[in-house]
Amino acid sequence: MSQPALIVIDLQNDYFPGGAFPLWNTEEALANTLSAISRARAKGVPVIHVQHVADPARGISPFFNAGTEGVAIHAEVLAAAPDAPVVVKHFADSFLDTALEATLRQLGVDELLVCGMMTQNCVTHTAISPAAAGYKVSILADCCTTVSQMIHLIALNAVAPRLPIVQSADAL
Repeated sequence: MSQPALIVIDLQNDYFPGGAFPLWNTEEALANTLSAISRARAKGVPVIHVQHVADPARGISPFFNAGTEGVAIHAEVLAAAPDAPVVVKHFADSFLDTALEATLRQLGVDELLVCGMMTQNCVTHTAISPAAAGYKVSILADCCTTVSQMIHLIALNAVAPRLPIVQSADAL
């Protein structure tokens, strides 16, 4: 029997209205993600928050700078899974130079249900990371968003030959 984990990537304030880089369809993606988190927790599926923090060694970033309100994970997401581990990353790939792999091992996870922001960047880079190759990986399409619907759909279409693109209600 497999042990999935719900990986929630970069649902951070800068991507929402009022943030430094608001994305398309954030409220629907947030609502769907909150429902997915609720279903995951009801089934005993671990939730892992992934938070992008700009690397200060690379200079000031347009968003996700440490110490800003924008870098914080959205309050509703944190409230939905307050005890979930938070993995901090500095690159699009959530595995690169992070504690994600160790966290997954500790939880006995062998399946990843990946969702978040931005579809064409951090979501897909994590889902097809070399480090993800040992896991069964699916992207929860309805729990993702990016700068526009067109880029969201292009990204999902591009990655679809490599892994399943599913609706969260079908996966959880």
